Amino acid sequence: MFNEYADYDGLGLAQLIRQREISAQEVLETAITLCERGNPALNAVVHPAYEMARQQLRQGLPDGPFAGVPMLIKNTGFEVSGQPLSSGSHLFSGVVSAQDSTLIARYRQAGLLLLGKSNTPEFALSFTTEPLAYGATRNPWDLQRTPGGSSGGSAAAVAAGWMPLANASDGAGSTRVPASHCGLFGFKPSRMRNPLGPVAVEAIAGMSTPHAVSWSVRDNAALLDASAGADRGDPYAAPASAASFLQAVSQPPRSLRIGLITHSPLGHAIDPDILRVVNEAASLCSTLGHQVEPAVCAYDIEALMRAWRIILGVNVASGMNSFAAARGIADPLSLLEPVNQQWILEGQQWRGLDYLWAINQLHAMARAMGQFFSQYDILLSPVTSETAPLLGEMQGDTRDLDAFYQRFWQHGPFTCVFNAAGCPAMSVPLGISTRGLPIGVHFGAAFGEEATLFALAGQLELVQPWFKRRPSIHSGVPHVSD
Repeated sequence: MFNEYADYDGLGLAQLIRQREISAQEVLETAITLCERGNPALNAVVHPAYEMARQQLRQGLPDGPFAGVPMLIKNTGFEVSGQPLSSGSHLFSGVVSAQDSTLIARYRQAGLLLLGKSNTPEFALSFTTEPLAYGATRNPWDLQRTPGGSSGGSAAAVAAGWMPLANASDGAGSTRVPASHCGLFGFKPSRMRNPLGPVAVEAIAGMSTPHAVSWSVRDNAALLDASAGADRGDPYAAPASAASFLQAVSQPPRSLRIGLITHSPLGHAIDPDILRVVNEAASLCSTLGHQVEPAVCAYDIEALMRAWRIILGVNVASGMNSFAAARGIADPLSLLEPVNQQWILEGQQWRGLDYLWAINQLHAMARAMGQFFSQYDILLSPVTSETAPLLGEMQGDTRDLDAFYQRFWQHGPFTCVFNAAGCPAMSVPLGISTRGLPIGVHFGAAFGEEATLFALAGQLELVQPWFKRRPSIHSGVPHVSD
């Protein structure tokens, strides 16, 4: 065991390895030991691949920025050669990937050691990680609560100190929500900043964007430097960045125009602790020289909710039908969770005209966000309307799709518009509730403006650091309260 392991972020560990102050094998075995010790309590890793990581190390590592740093891959949408890809579902039990996806190949080239797959809700369709196929993941800050979803396994593992960063993806807030609930930095890049190939072109009409949760801002930025860029054959891509994202972290931003939103677009109440933390973040930004003022972002939230439901239902139904036909599965619905059975049955009924209407709503959201960001550089808001819910409150073990869907949106009404518009956004861990639960603050920017967000995040991390604010269940690090 490398006892100081949790004192370093990923780039810090890589530097120690590069300078031969610690070996990559010691780092890897520490991470594996922490996963094996902690997973019975948290259930964050569902497909461990520790021997694959050891073999990867034995074969030699490239001279990448994260050479020797351990990492988990989310158990949906990401192909890792020779490893399971069950997407949190009994339906895909036994599926093994034949090749690495482009993103995974870039992770390997950056020197990351892949320890396995992290838990996710079935098909990543929930803000809690409680798949019936693999069981609930628990939040290291409170074992009775969810770490969020759909990247809940990754967030729980990083929050518990098993590794400094982990792969995630975000189709409605699925990176930012778990980051908020677990006290981490979570970043959703612009649409198609990271590749989804070589097989897939885009996910859920371009709304799902892969990236990561991490303890430090610089790890997140350096990882995006390593992974970003169009894949061969991509029909479109995010605009090129003028400089590296890692460089942006250390360069204080100019005075930014920040629009503050503190009310739910659905009109639901917001936890007072969350409002307090968001308002404190707004005051902090003002102190740093930014111009903060109350704002309104005018878009049709009801249309967005309906469009997202149609697009998800059609896409998941199509994927299920294709897989079942290829495998000769007569009744694939019987292998799914009750709420997803209903969602797919509904999805199979939508017409092409309905789907085109839904796509056009995404374009309307992009126009609305474009209008907002013609007035402001940053949109500042809560990530969610409440802190991490208790396990069971948002689980998909119901056939009432309407009730499940309303609860989903009530919990996270702020994040999805950034997926619809393709704009980058981040959750920054700037607060703690009166019950000791983490609270992230949401910052979003115009399409292609990741560097602006990273510069602001770096500034916030410098003046209000969170690296040592850890849960009680952590790798030897005591809980530090604010």
